[in-house]
Amino acid sequence: MNQPHANPHGAYPHVEPGGPPPRRPGPHGAPGDAATVRHNPPADGPTRRIPGAPTDAATVRHTPGGPPPGASHVEPTAVIHRDGRGNEPLAYSQMPPAAPKPQPRPHTPPPTQRPAQQRHAPTQRPVPHHDPLPPRRRTPPPAPPAANGRQPRPRRRRRPLRWVSFTGILLIVALIAGVMYLDNSLTRIDALANYPDRPADTPGTNWLLVGSDGRAGLTADQEKELATGGDVGPERTDTIMLVHIPGSGPTTMVSLPRDSYVPIPGHGKDKLNAAFAFGGAPLLTQTVEQATGIRIDHYAQIGFGGFASVVDALGGIDVCLDEPISDPLAGLDLPAGCQKLSGPDALGFVRTRATPLADVDRMKHQRMFMAALLKKATSIGTIVNPFALWSMSTGVAKSLKVDEGDHIWNLGALGWAMRGETVTTTVPIGGFSDTDVGNVLVWDKAKASSFFDALANDQQIPADLRTG
Repeated sequence: MNQPHANPHGAYPHVEPGGPPPRRPGPHGAPGDAATVRHNPPADGPTRRIPGAPTDAATVRHTPGGPPPGASHVEPTAVIHRDGRGNEPLAYSQMPPAAPKPQPRPHTPPPTQRPAQQRHAPTQRPVPHHDPLPPRRRTPPPAPPAANGRQPRPRRRRRPLRWVSFTGILLIVALIAGVMYLDNSLTRIDALANYPDRPADTPGTNWLLVGSDGRAGLTADQEKELATGGDVGPERTDTIMLVHIPGSGPTTMVSLPRDSYVPIPGHGKDKLNAAFAFGGAPLLTQTVEQATGIRIDHYAQIGFGGFASVVDALGGIDVCLDEPISDPLAGLDLPAGCQKLSGPDALGFVRTRATPLADVDRMKHQRMFMAALLKKATSIGTIVNPFALWSMSTGVAKSLKVDEGDHIWNLGALGWAMRGETVTTTVPIGGFSDTDVGNVLVWDKAKASSFFDALANDQQIPADLRTG
């Protein structure tokens, strides 16, 4: 067992209070009881002096669990020499810590070797979703420079469908504007007035067309050119026609002689055109309705000036005459055969009575004129020619007087209905008679009743009742 050596600093070790006591080696170098060595004894706690040690020797204080007091021998684990000899450790606990051994470097596989696969799943990161972009249009290669060195302008893409649509919309707008302009150009009057005992509504559509000798708006030169004969007093009617448009079948145009002897409401019996002179369009319409039993749906009236302007707007009308007509009072001198009539000639043609049958021939001429006028107005040449169509339409609109409920499209429907097959006739005539109002035309009452009953029932007039 090693002996303690003197401490070079001249002090003995003492046991630290409360610290672990120095260990005494057990058998075969096993650690023994623990003891703490202090140089100065503490003020508190029991101490025990080592036998044979000087007064200032180190004291040992046993902590609980150490050897009991009065033990014969305590071996400290640390020996301090006073003479300065080396303080070699005498016990296992005094051995200096060994230098750490160098750790071997981890083996790094060469680049050619595949690294060891990870046993855990790699960290996943959210990847944003993007919709696929549409394919880009391929830009055509630039055009080669021109010979003069200037870069040619890029060619514009033509869009014919867009231009067609734009043109169609423009035409529709122009058509609507034109129709509204023509409709506002019409002169409207109260021609279809209600009154007691008026005939009920009848099937089909019934028009009353009136040609008057009105000279309103004509200059002296125009009156001379048209051979109107000057001012002859109140406005009278030279042409009165009833047009019936059935639900199906041909249109019927009936001439009502102006000298027809009929009852006029409030004026007794008189010539038919006297009703117009007495009460204008309303009284004339009422007289026709009561004489025929047919309700009138539309009314149209035209004067001398408008009559001639419409014909001239169409470039004249074509008629064929069986015999020549010469009438100085009407300013008319027409040869036999087919020919084109101007505005003034057409007006004289429908007014003249210088023929063998006088008024009967006059009504025949009026129906010929209406057929020729409508044929020319609805021809393909007029419809596809915007200038002729517009000139004719404006001439008609400015020359006509219509009922307050009539419009330009009603007139268009009339012309369209009369463009095809049309039955033309006159009321059955019973003869002529001299009365207090002059020479008059008398209807055949029996035939006239059946004649107008067929129209009132929207039926075709029997062939044996047609004349002229």
